[in-house]
Amino acid sequence: MVKLTVRKIGNSLGVILPQETLLDLNVKEGDTLSATATPEGVRLTAFDPEFAAQLEVAKTVMRENRDVLRELAK
Repeated sequence: MVKLTVRKIGNSLGVILPQETLLDLNVKEGDTLSATATPEGVRLTAFDPEFAAQLEVAKTVMRENRDVLRELAK
């Protein structure tokens, strides 16, 4: 576990990730990260464009088939 401090960066707030964390995430300057809210807190991962595209397709299917999915859940 790494303790991070929220700091003012320009007009925003941010955290600075230690080198060890960057190595664990396999990211470098300019890469994109994904932050996902979980019951335990926030999960930070390297952005995966393929997964993001699949998630968008799933959201579309769920939105278009909401009634069918609701019936299947019974």
